[in-house]
Amino acid sequence: MKYSGIGGQAVMEGVMMRNGRKYAVAVRKPDKEIAVEVKSTRDINDIWHKIPIIRGMVSFVDSLVIGLSTLMYSASFFEDEEPVDKSKLSEEELKKLERKEKAEMGGTLVLSFALALAVFFAVPYFIALGLNRVTDSQALIALVEGIIRIAIFIGYVVVISKMEDIKRTFMYHGAEHKCINCVESGKPLTVENVRTSTRFHKRCGTSFIFIVFIISVFVFMFISFDNTWIKLLARLLLIPVIAGVSYEFIRLAGRYENKFLDIFSKPGLLLQKLTVMEPDDDMIEVGIASVEAVFDWKKFQQENEECFK
Repeated sequence: MKYSGIGGQAVMEGVMMRNGRKYAVAVRKPDKEIAVEVKSTRDINDIWHKIPIIRGMVSFVDSLVIGLSTLMYSASFFEDEEPVDKSKLSEEELKKLERKEKAEMGGTLVLSFALALAVFFAVPYFIALGLNRVTDSQALIALVEGIIRIAIFIGYVVVISKMEDIKRTFMYHGAEHKCINCVESGKPLTVENVRTSTRFHKRCGTSFIFIVFIISVFVFMFISFDNTWIKLLARLLLIPVIAGVSYEFIRLAGRYENKFLDIFSKPGLLLQKLTVMEPDDDMIEVGIASVEAVFDWKKFQQENEECFK
């Protein structure tokens, strides 16, 4: 399978696709039409994106910001309030509205990140501390902590996947994966071809999170402080570094076919059975619209025609 460089995520009733600096959000509106918005982000070729691990940390933050922004955009089509017509606002009113939106997005991002750290890192850490009464092995305690963390994450995913809105988002997640797999396998990007493509992908965010949890187990085995709170702080400070290392693994796994990489990719792919569901044709159409807004798949397939034979 030829690496295309495109990636994305599911949003509310839609799909976001990113290709270099450009990203597009396609949303199936309540009137059944597809709305597509294309934006640009920072230059993907800047110095930070050339340094291994650092580029993963930067990409992780970028993904969080873009992900929240696109999620808010898609959600705006389904709010009870009438959406603001920005074309009718003065320049001063528009700037004020944009500042308000950025402040709300920043607050939501900080709160969401803090809750994620508390639930998936602090809670397992304090639960595992109880093992200090029966063992002095910090490696064993770190291993148990990691198992608890993964169990909480899987339990969380299982619970939310039962919610109707989340289930539909996971179906759009499937549309995103299937569109990328269709393009990278050399097939024309049509509803029929996308439908028959696999819904699993090595570069998925689900796999990324799972790799973060696995790598954190080994890293946390070597953190040794007497003070409970300093040890927790050290764990939290190392999360960006672990995310950077995990990004490098996902990047390699998505670009190359390798038995070693395949073995470590398997758990993440299995976990995708919970977070990536089969989409319907309407969802696939939204995924295709998002891809075509930022990526010339026909040119890509023509340039790599030999790889698809």
